[in-house]
Amino acid sequence: MAPLPTWTGTATPHGADLRDTGPVEWFEQARAAEEARDWDAAIALASAHAECYSRDHYRHNNHLWHMHLLVRAERFSELAELARTDVHARRRLNSSLGERGMTAALRSRAEDGDRHALYVLVRLLCESDRVQEADRVAQDLGPEDQYAHQIVAGFRPL
Repeated sequence: MAPLPTWTGTATPHGADLRDTGPVEWFEQARAAEEARDWDAAIALASAHAECYSRDHYRHNNHLWHMHLLVRAERFSELAELARTDVHARRRLNSSLGERGMTAALRSRAEDGDRHALYVLVRLLCESDRVQEADRVAQDLGPEDQYAHQIVAGFRPL
């Protein structure tokens, strides 16, 4: 990973000349990397300061940002690996699959017991006017799952 630039000082709109030549904070480096779509740098920086369910809310927020960066970088295999033990990764992965209309991937995850994937799949099918298919999926994969059936019921005509 190439070093990111440091602040060399320029005049601000208010005329102050900032001359901080020290290294830019990791957060600023990560944001700059994200804006430049340098996913390797952004992900490495964010993940180094992230912790799921940390008592330190900054570390927890950094964890959520790390999940967001993985989605933006389309690193679904990394996200899927994390999703095995991390609820935030699982939800981000399922939501991203839903946003991309990837019903087969969601169905596979739902068949493996991921309830959130089932809910995203059922909602996706309903929102794309495939309510009967959504009802079959809910029946097949969650016959006792009241929430999956509530989603379908919310899309049925009165």
